[in-house]
Amino acid sequence: MNDTPNLPPGETVQDPPRGFMGRIRNYFLTGLIVAGPVAITFYLTWWFVNWVDGFVRPFVPMDYRPETYLPFAVPGSGLVVAFVALTLLGFLTANLIGRSLVDLGERLLGRMPVVRAIYRGLKQVFETLFSGNGNSLRKVGLVEFPSPGMWSIVLISLPPNPEVATKIPSQDEHISVFLPCAPNPTTGFFFYVPRSKVIPIDLSAEEAATLIMSAGVVQPGSDPQKKIAALAATALAAKKATGEPESAFARRKIKAADKVD
Repeated sequence: MNDTPNLPPGETVQDPPRGFMGRIRNYFLTGLIVAGPVAITFYLTWWFVNWVDGFVRPFVPMDYRPETYLPFAVPGSGLVVAFVALTLLGFLTANLIGRSLVDLGERLLGRMPVVRAIYRGLKQVFETLFSGNGNSLRKVGLVEFPSPGMWSIVLISLPPNPEVATKIPSQDEHISVFLPCAPNPTTGFFFYVPRSKVIPIDLSAEEAATLIMSAGVVQPGSDPQKKIAALAATALAAKKATGEPESAFARRKIKAADKVD
C-alpha cells in the first residue's frame, strides 16, 4: 500500500534515520523484536521446568532419578513425573474408590475452620479455569472505570449471592466483574456493577489478557505477516535513504502485505 496517512496540520512524516548508524539502529531494533519474545518465552519455560523439577525431585527415590545413571542431570524429568502423577490421580478419582477417597478428604478439610475457606475458594477457582464447564471469567466486557469517559476491560463473572445482593442499595441487577491490571493481569480489582453498565465485547479472555499485558500494543486479530512486513518496510526505507539497492526478500514481504490489505 502506498497511501500516505492523513496528518494533522503542521505535522510531517519523519524521514527514516540516515547513514551507517541509522541502518545499525534499524537492524538492531528488528533483531530485538524478533529475538526478544523468543528469549523471554524460552526463559520462562526453562524457569517453570526447573521449578517443577525442584519441587518433585525430593519425592523421587535416588534409584529412579536419571542423573543416578547418567553423568549429567536431565531437565524436565520432574515435570514428566508430575504429569504422570496428576494423570494417574485424575484416573483414580474418576472411579468409585477414588471419588470416595476425595469425598473423605473434603469432609476432613471441611471441619478445619481456616483451611476450609481456603480450600473451597481455591477449588472453585480451579474448577472454573480448568474444567471448561461454565462461562465465569470467560466473557469480556467494558465498564466505565475509574471515572466517567474512561473505559476498562473486565472479565464477567457470576451474579452476587442473595446475601450480598440484598445488601446492595440499588434495585438494578448486579453482576460481579474482575478488572485485570497491566502488565500483570493476575492482579486487579473485583467489584459488583449493574448489569446494564457492562458492555459485552467480542473478545476471548486470552485476547483480553494479551491486550492488557501489552498495554494496548498488541491488538486482537493482529496479523503476524503484517508485523514481519512492517519490519521489512522499515529496513527497506533505511536502505533507500542511504542509496542501497532493495533486496528481493524485502520486496516480496511488502507485496505480501499489500495483498493481505
